[in-house]
Amino acid sequence: MFVGITNTPRDYAWGSTSAIAELLGTTPSGGPEAELWLGAHPGSPSRVEGSDDTLVDILDGRLPFLLKVLAAASPLSLQAHPTMAQAAVGFERENALGIPLDAPNRNYKDAFHKPELIFALSERFRALCGFRSAHAITSTVERMIGALPGDSALNGFSDRLGSDDDLREAFEWLVTGGDDVDELVAAVVEASTGLDGDNFALVGELSAAYPGDPGIVVSLMLNLVTLKPGEVLYLPAGNVHAYVEGLGIELMAASDNVLRGGLTPKHVDVPELLSVLDFTPLPVPYLEPVRLPGGVALYRPGVPDFALAVVSERVDGTRYELAGDSIALCTSGSFTLAGETGSTTLARGESVFVTADEGSLTIAGDGTLFIAGPGAEPSAE
Repeated sequence: MFVGITNTPRDYAWGSTSAIAELLGTTPSGGPEAELWLGAHPGSPSRVEGSDDTLVDILDGRLPFLLKVLAAASPLSLQAHPTMAQAAVGFERENALGIPLDAPNRNYKDAFHKPELIFALSERFRALCGFRSAHAITSTVERMIGALPGDSALNGFSDRLGSDDDLREAFEWLVTGGDDVDELVAAVVEASTGLDGDNFALVGELSAAYPGDPGIVVSLMLNLVTLKPGEVLYLPAGNVHAYVEGLGIELMAASDNVLRGGLTPKHVDVPELLSVLDFTPLPVPYLEPVRLPGGVALYRPGVPDFALAVVSERVDGTRYELAGDSIALCTSGSFTLAGETGSTTLARGESVFVTADEGSLTIAGDGTLFIAGPGAEPSAE
């Protein structure tokens, strides 16, 4: 079964006023349009075309993934997500404490993990993701010390980072805040002014958006990456990250569990955040596709919840096997999708829910097509 679906973009303040509309050929609302959700998450379930129903109403069970078009005009909060085991324990604990699901101090809105990937669409998509080594961080701090020689706050921060084993303690000190942290934030902002480099430029941007926030300094501890169109990051449980700027396709497990660490006026639970974070320094977590016959690039991070298939060239009869209920979105050109029981044609900006009983899709058309569906067999997080 093919079911046309649509939705209204979420109007979060960090959203772009034009990027989603320009991509999909829709009329801009006049306000920020941050995320277009395609899925059955209760926070914003997709609407069924020509009906008052939502996708929740026609599903037989839970859709394990959520597909989004994301457009960031300013930085999102620093955040991380729990493993499935951590989410289950946290959700049960907060239920037992009687914390309402919509309470601002609620950490766990459900019992699921939230790994995610981002596929860059804009010419520049910037993100912070995962910790750098202590050596890399101190090299950056040394440049700032050179700009403010003798500054006690900068020298003290450098002293806190003798080895990678010190990352957790330094991060905890920062996000807990206090007068010493305030002094360091001010010194970092002052020292970064006039220094060349992407990290220093970002300090200025973050300071303008979130003056005095410890997350400004935390940004120096993280990998800063600029994605080109078509490049993909995979952010598993425990990876601290923040999207800074850009337009992309985001695919994640269908969860709303977010533990924040800064660059936000929202609730920050430091002990709980520390319990889920992975402080192991890692390279930028690029995700490379598996190239399938017929022009399909498959991004499969190894979790059962989701995988993303992308067609970005002319195809004529390419066959793609569905792993379960799926959602297809066309962002340019047009494509005809034919399954075991029916078919549909998608033009730019249109999306469709495809039930698993279609078995496989035969794809013909030209442009760019995204197909989100369940992923691989479960693997260890």
